Amino acid sequence: MAGLVNVVRPTTFDFASPLIVSRIRSSDLGRKWRIGASSAAPGIDLKPLEAAIEKKDGEAVKESLDQLRELGWANKWSSQPYVSRRMTSLRELTTLGIKNAENLAIPSVRNDAAFLSTVVGVTGALAVLAGQLPGDWGFFVPYIIGSIPLIVLAIGSVSPGLLQAAIGAFSSFFPDYQERISRHEAAHFLVAYLTGLPILGYSLDLGKEHVNLVDEGLQKVIYSGQLDSKELDRLAVVSMAGLAAEGLKYDKVVGQSADLFTLQRLINRSKPPLSKDQQQNLTRWAVLFAASLIKTNRGAHEALLSAMSNNATVLECIQAIETAA
Repeated sequence: MAGLVNVVRPTTFDFASPLIVSRIRSSDLGRKWRIGASSAAPGIDLKPLEAAIEKKDGEAVKESLDQLRELGWANKWSSQPYVSRRMTSLRELTTLGIKNAENLAIPSVRNDAAFLSTVVGVTGALAVLAGQLPGDWGFFVPYIIGSIPLIVLAIGSVSPGLLQAAIGAFSSFFPDYQERISRHEAAHFLVAYLTGLPILGYSLDLGKEHVNLVDEGLQKVIYSGQLDSKELDRLAVVSMAGLAAEGLKYDKVVGQSADLFTLQRLINRSKPPLSKDQQQNLTRWAVLFAASLIKTNRGAHEALLSAMSNNATVLECIQAIETAA
């Protein structure tokens, strides 16, 4: 039904997209980001924040950002600390600008279908050509080539990860591939920052796209299976941010599977248990709330997208958010 973050390490949330990433080329927005993020305001020292990020110390990052906010610089940090779930309809998602809201929770098969169709088409064509070989070669070679699609499916059944990796690599040939990934991960980063979750790292590398969030207290609660509704709501909004960003931009979302899977894992560790209808409403509301934050902070999202696409550091990404128009 739903999904959010792969909790892989004992102190790290990985908000990952199922798509695979490569870099986006520099744009005018990227040049504007570099100018805006080159320095903090006069009298503002970002070295403590930078040191905390380098040490992977989540609490120190929070303390540094809280201090910077008191000094009037990190105004967007934790600017949405309180989120509260309510009943949400599909019409609200559509009204906000989410395209095809009724299909958001349906995993996309675009990349899978394109990959398998290509494998079948290419091997079929090669088999026909190989049939022109002389003698026994004209029989055995087409037979071997024609069995390749079956071998691919067999590998997918035995080791789905290998097939998914191949599909992900193939997906990079789609024209919208690079921009989708960066937009998706930038949304996770931005919404986490706005809701007060410290970010210690991110990646847009092939097969490793994610945003790392650290909150030791939350991790302990999650592993104990005692995640309360307040924290579940906050994490749900962060988890649905990537899906929401895609939904605002594209007619069809293709990067929702990992997000929905992670959200379901968090729901399973929450107390009290949610009914199926409550889980569905939580997902809709989280998408709506995340999309609202992204639209309200569109400038920050675009600046962050450009910064991440240009392999900026976490500190530079934070500067991009705070200095965006």
